[in-house]
Amino acid sequence: MSALQVEGLSVMIGGAFLVENVSFEVAPGECLAIVGESGAGKSLTASALLGLTPDSARVTADVLTVDGVDARGFSDSEWRGLRGNRIGLVSQDALVSLDPLRRIGAEVAEPLAIHTRLSRGERRTRAEDLLESVSMPDVARRAAQYPHELSGGLRQRALIASALAGDPAVLVADEPTTALDATVQARVLTLLRSIADAGTAVVFISHDFAAVRRVADRVLVMRSGRVIEEGTVADVLDAPQQDYTRELIAASIHQPRVDRFGLGEPVLVAVEVSKTFSGVPAVAEASFTLLKGQTLGIVGESGSGKTTLARMIVGVATPDGGSLRWHGEHRVQLVHQNPLGAFDPRWTIGRSLREALEAGGVPRAARAARVADLLAEVDLSAQLALRRPAQVSGGQRQRAAIARALAADPDVLVLDEPVSALDPSVREKVLQLLRRLQRERELTIIFVSHDLDVVAAVADDVLVMQDGVVVEQGPVGEVFAAPQHPFTRELLAAASPMT
Repeated sequence: MSALQVEGLSVMIGGAFLVENVSFEVAPGECLAIVGESGAGKSLTASALLGLTPDSARVTADVLTVDGVDARGFSDSEWRGLRGNRIGLVSQDALVSLDPLRRIGAEVAEPLAIHTRLSRGERRTRAEDLLESVSMPDVARRAAQYPHELSGGLRQRALIASALAGDPAVLVADEPTTALDATVQARVLTLLRSIADAGTAVVFISHDFAAVRRVADRVLVMRSGRVIEEGTVADVLDAPQQDYTRELIAASIHQPRVDRFGLGEPVLVAVEVSKTFSGVPAVAEASFTLLKGQTLGIVGESGSGKTTLARMIVGVATPDGGSLRWHGEHRVQLVHQNPLGAFDPRWTIGRSLREALEAGGVPRAARAARVADLLAEVDLSAQLALRRPAQVSGGQRQRAAIARALAADPDVLVLDEPVSALDPSVREKVLQLLRRLQRERELTIIFVSHDLDVVAAVADDVLVMQDGVVVEQGPVGEVFAAPQHPFTRELLAAASPMT
């Protein structure tokens, strides 16, 4: 008997089908991956399985059975009784999903208070057992901490423990490893696979084909709200039948950069740069040289210090020791990982760009035309200036964020995880855009990422950081082909390439 059975599922919003006639089953102990571009309908399908679609959505299905329960026509209260009890959710952003004012132990125990008759003490013990089951280190201490005190990987483990608290028959994991570095991602994927092997039906939403290969049994490929291909992982990923599937897979495999052009004089020399927070070193005596026209990749686990180093380079944070020596005058701009959070949600994208131009000294009369020029430069329509950040796709927001950074006419662009949340085809387009902009504007780029495959595709040289220390650096091809440090070897092994 299937733990989850779906036939003819459709979701209509605003008179348009965003999900249409989707059918699949997931058996106990099986992991089904749903893949596709942004807007393919995969996350909306997942939301329909949990009764979490927008109020404006009209959801219909011939069959929608969760752990033997027919969920068609459920009221909000009926869905609340089903969620956490028979079906659980692990979302992409654990920091947002976890209550910032609630300790981790209480967060994990909440479903137990809703769905069981356990006493407070029994719930506390069970919560710690659940954290132990997801390999949370130092459980008693972590249970007493708040989400912001945990790393991204530990927060994701806490979210998984919370989703498992009600012992659901089905677990939906929607992009659960997107923002995690390679080694932490590998641990979370291993955990999800072990949950499936223990008998839970897992629905895994992802744009990462390497992750799909590692964790899934079967794959469902969606495009424009419809299922266009399905089968075993081997069948779909090794011998795809549809051109669209082949394009998605090809976009996920980055070729090492081969267009390394002549690099110029040093732009920035870092000498034993250090930064400490609350007595704990975040960056410890990091030294490197950045050359004009170079793309320097910075990689490492969460908490390795790569973002702190980037923040010191752009002047947002000040080193406690060492020096950052700029050779000449240079304009430096930062592109954040989360453009939705970086833009003012009340402002249109055009207004945000005009503000950046104003800060750069562009006269008021010239700003409207310059906004259109900036949008065109990043392959966006001028009409997008009228929209707010939440009204455009993730790829469009990231392009708009790059356009805003370009408004100041920078020499150096620092990008912090700029493509981590994008699906393969959109990610590849953004990377191509960055390569073009670098050539046309003669930009020097610092590219912070946990995705070693992406770094290999865009960077000339790479810094590998562990616990605030640069443990290895050099040309990216040499470092990745013959890593000298054990940690670099561990990172590369965890990256698990597609082929």
